Amino acid sequence: MSDQIKFIVDNLNKEPFKKNYNLITFDSLDPMQLLQVLNDVLAEIDPKQVVDIREEMPEQTAKRMFSLLGILKYKPPGNATDVSTFRQGLVIGSKPVVYPVLHWLLQRTNELKKRAYLARFLIKLEVPSEFLQDEIVADTNKQYEELMEVFKTLHKECEQLKTSGFSTAEIRRDIGAMEEEKDQLIKRVERLKKRVETVPNHQQMLKIARQLRVEKEREECLAQQKQEQKNQLFHAVQRLQRAQNQLKSMRHAAADAKPESLMKRLEEEIKFNSYIGAEKLSKELENKKNELHFLQKVVTEPAMGHSDLLELETKINEVNTQINQLIEKKMMRNEPVEGKLSLYRQQASIISHKKEAKAEELQEAKEKLANLEREVSVKRNQIREFDGTEVLKGDEFKRYVSKLRSKSTVFKKKHQIIAEFKAEFGLLQRTEELLKQCHENIQHQLVKKLNSLVSEKKSALAPVIKELRQLRQKCQKLREKQKAVRESHGPNMKQAKMWRDLEKLMECKKQCFLKQQSQTCIGQVIQEGGEDRLIL
Repeated sequence: MSDQIKFIVDNLNKEPFKKNYNLITFDSLDPMQLLQVLNDVLAEIDPKQVVDIREEMPEQTAKRMFSLLGILKYKPPGNATDVSTFRQGLVIGSKPVVYPVLHWLLQRTNELKKRAYLARFLIKLEVPSEFLQDEIVADTNKQYEELMEVFKTLHKECEQLKTSGFSTAEIRRDIGAMEEEKDQLIKRVERLKKRVETVPNHQQMLKIARQLRVEKEREECLAQQKQEQKNQLFHAVQRLQRAQNQLKSMRHAAADAKPESLMKRLEEEIKFNSYIGAEKLSKELENKKNELHFLQKVVTEPAMGHSDLLELETKINEVNTQINQLIEKKMMRNEPVEGKLSLYRQQASIISHKKEAKAEELQEAKEKLANLEREVSVKRNQIREFDGTEVLKGDEFKRYVSKLRSKSTVFKKKHQIIAEFKAEFGLLQRTEELLKQCHENIQHQLVKKLNSLVSEKKSALAPVIKELRQLRQKCQKLREKQKAVRESHGPNMKQAKMWRDLEKLMECKKQCFLKQQSQTCIGQVIQEGGEDRLIL
């Protein structure tokens, strides 16, 4: 057991738990704290188990832990009776039950993480055979099994890829990328520093930012203290309620009991408490003191090497040899008186052990009775808060049971009708899901078809669009020419008119010139007629 506890403490002090325990502090944990440690280990294996067990009912905590341990294939020792003992010990946080579980979990944490992850996908959902008669349910179940097989295959491939490792080239590329990212971050920090330095009063602003961060940390600390005080208040209220229930039960017992029976009960309780205080607790205190003295002695002694251990083993062997020799000498003497005394001592020791065991059983029974009384009181308070009535007793309870029996047949019929409605509702809901899925598939196919048609039309219109683009460009050149013509039309018309007028003027001058020339030639012919010559 000591090696087991040492292994548990060593692993709890490592990552990711960092509990900072030693053997004494760990062994002195109360059941609630021990269950919280177990829950923290289970939460490391399955993150869904992260919960504060102080805010959870003990039955729910035990059920949740027992379910996860079943998934992780933890087998409690012993037969069915021991299984029930294990369940009960898990509820109350018993050390003989919790320590082996912690030891088993911490030995194979990585393996159990993988098992808890795979359990979410590989635990098969059992469908009743009557539901499998429906074709839709059968097809869905078949798809579910096929997807499970696909998941197994993909998980195997993923594990193979993980174990295959990376090449040196990829690692170098990753290192280069990280170094480049580091340089970018350094440059970014420098830019931010320069940008901050340009802001006026940046030192004061940095100081205020530091104060803000300190105040936020203080706020978180105060919130944590507030939560702790709430928890302490909750536990104090629970203790007060237990004390009030105990006082109420004691008053009730005192009111119903006779003086003789009360005195007898008090005498038995005084004897029991005196035995517990004088013998049992004193022995336990002495054992604890001896253990503490031994541990202090171990702590004060220097570290022992291999040679020191060999020397101690030699001394132990020598002492055992001496003890064996003394026992042999005593047996050779064969003293009958001493034999009778040893027999009596043995019987007294057996009786003392039985007495201690019965006292422990009685103490456990009292604690169990007190817990049950507290639970009954809590249930009564809950019932009273729920409907404002007290718990029925005696004949009233019998009459209530008879009424319930008379109503049971009606309840069963109504329950059967509700079950039929639920089954029909589930069938209709599944039909609706299938129709929605079919509608989505049709919509997807329609969209796909429309996209294909649009792409075909685009490809068909591509040359027309290209030609249209060229025509548009030509139309734009022509529009600019038309604009230029419109702008120069008036001056050009005026200039054309001037040219026409000039042309007419020149034509007139030409005609005048020709006419003048012809008249001159005729005159010369007339004047020189006598000379019989023509001058052109």
